[in-house]
Amino acid sequence: MVKPRQNTSAQARVALPAIDIGISARDREKIAKGLSALLADSYALYLMTHNFHWNVTGPHFNSLHQMFMAQYTEQWNALDLIAERIRSLGHPAPGTARAFGALATVQEVDGVPEAMEMVRHLVRAQEAVARTARQLFPAVEAAKDQPTADLLTQRLEVHEKTAWMLRSVLGE
Repeated sequence: MVKPRQNTSAQARVALPAIDIGISARDREKIAKGLSALLADSYALYLMTHNFHWNVTGPHFNSLHQMFMAQYTEQWNALDLIAERIRSLGHPAPGTARAFGALATVQEVDGVPEAMEMVRHLVRAQEAVARTARQLFPAVEAAKDQPTADLLTQRLEVHEKTAWMLRSVLGE
């Protein structure tokens, strides 16, 4: 009788050493938690913006429809950057509606508001995401985590500028 071949590759595996990128495990965990909250808020903003893109009506339809599309497209691309930074720090990125719901400060909007109310919701959501990003800076700076600081700076610039542009649509 012939014995089945055993997979020796599993036996040959060597455990990887602990992550050593110059940031302590404790700091990486704290930053990953903050980035997870940013990812959740960013995803909630993405969904809100895409929903409004689909459902906007009224005399400003074309300009808002196009503006919302540019915003949700930018937001979609940012989600991957945030999640990949979490992974680079050695932690799993949240990726379920339940996980995002538990972490997000940006709340869903019930129903379909009129166009300018959509803009008001988006101003508040953009500013909420900016606040979430800004809250993480002390931990990032203390850990000397320049890649995360760079990501946060880029996200803050986008959210603050977008909030300003949306406020301008409202004449504020």
